[in-house]
Amino acid sequence: MLKKILALVAMLSAAVAFAAVDVNKATAAELDGIKGIGPGISTKIMDERKKGSFKDWTDFVDRVKGVGEGNAAKFSAEGMTVNGASFKGMVVGPAVKEDAKKAMAEKKDVRAEAPKAAASAAKK
Repeated sequence: MLKKILALVAMLSAAVAFAAVDVNKATAAELDGIKGIGPGISTKIMDERKKGSFKDWTDFVDRVKGVGEGNAAKFSAEGMTVNGASFKGMVVGPAVKEDAKKAMAEKKDVRAEAPKAAASAAKK
């Protein structure tokens, strides 16, 4: 009988360990239990949550400094959710994509012009 009770307790604790942790309801200790989240990030999460619940993963990544898409994907894989949803990648609007493309093109132009400018300066 005692073995059955111990087995039941072990199964329940294993089920709790694999349960999803919602960022809007979790305690600091529960957040620390997620692989990749330490006291620093859990404190940032708790501070931001005091200002208001996280609406979705985009809101979470935008508000919690030091957490990007990569970390969000890792946290989600470890069982963290935002309002019950797992991370599926962030939706980036077309305007944001265009701005990013322009910025990359400008960066490439600057890199391409630097050797030319150095060569013309050397000729003088």
